[in-house]
Amino acid sequence: MHVVRGGKRLAHLRHHLDQAGLSKEVWRERWRAARMFLTADGESGKRFGNETIRVTDTGQLTLKLPATLAHLANAPHGRYLLDATVTFTHRNREWLERITADRAVAYRIHHDAVRDRWYVTASWQRTPVPVLPLEAALARGVVGVDMNDDHLAAWRLDLHGNPVGEPRRFFYDLTGTAAHRDAQIRHALTRLLHHTRDSGAGAIAIEDLDFTDGTSREKHGRNKSFRRLIARFPTARLRGRLVAMAAEQDITVVAVDPAYTSRWGAQHWQKPLTGSTRKVSRHDAASIAIGRRALGHPIRRRTTPPPHDRSDRVGHRTAQAGPNTRRREGPRPRLPGPRTGCVPPGSGAKAGDQNAQHRSGRSAEQPQSWQQDSLPLSL
Repeated sequence: MHVVRGGKRLAHLRHHLDQAGLSKEVWRERWRAARMFLTADGESGKRFGNETIRVTDTGQLTLKLPATLAHLANAPHGRYLLDATVTFTHRNREWLERITADRAVAYRIHHDAVRDRWYVTASWQRTPVPVLPLEAALARGVVGVDMNDDHLAAWRLDLHGNPVGEPRRFFYDLTGTAAHRDAQIRHALTRLLHHTRDSGAGAIAIEDLDFTDGTSREKHGRNKSFRRLIARFPTARLRGRLVAMAAEQDITVVAVDPAYTSRWGAQHWQKPLTGSTRKVSRHDAASIAIGRRALGHPIRRRTTPPPHDRSDRVGHRTAQAGPNTRRREGPRPRLPGPRTGCVPPGSGAKAGDQNAQHRSGRSAEQPQSWQQDSLPLSL
């Protein structure tokens, strides 16, 4: 057969028994164990959420036998009771809440030939998480996260966009098998969620990156080294796992535009936050930019106020400027009209408006003509 239940590894072992140190009988036992399983979908409203495979809150497992095997039943109503007791260690409380409320739970019974043990796997469909308003999700601050190919750079920001505490980095290794990479991502995300919960923040801000093969080839077709770099970014897997795991901790995930977060973060935040006892990297500064963009604040920070002998007199320059504020920073707005300093005669209202303004060093233009008098003669 082209498809072997148990996976590609089991099929590969059949042709390399000597290298694996297995006999045909041992391999045949593993093959039979992979084919031998029993599964049943749950149904809401039924007792303990499943009529075919029923697991009680005390761990008793009973099977509903078909009519041809009803004579083998050792429990009422044609059911077969197993001697072993079922115990769930992962999400045990959530499973108990579902079977107590008679909500649907699916079970799968399978045999592990290597350990010679039977296992029961329970699964269910989760209730959709309610979407909170953005203001309510960001009321307790946010943790900005900059995703990289080997670590996550995170920094906690308060409601006003100020970095609080120290930057955190959560490393992972994306080499090796798929199971190893998946475990590394889950471990890094677990530490990130624990840090967010311990810091008191209610949301995580991440970049909405799109590193699919189509966009990478269109934008960076000839730059193979950069394409190889972004190919290691686990964007889709990391984002999907983060949303699912954050729902368990009641933490909101906010996706922001990734444009210029690394460049502007390094320009406005890396140098001011770097000191003798703290080294701020470019990725740490980018996490601040991501968090500020999620909070609705501009990324740039205003300069220090001037001394008292300057014009501002320690004025507004420490306050955070809004996106439409034009004061001491930013380019002047461009006015429509000709860009030259001289205005041709008869140009309309623009020349009249300029002349009507009594500015220093410029007198208002009078409509009547004038004539210079002759100089008086000296005696």
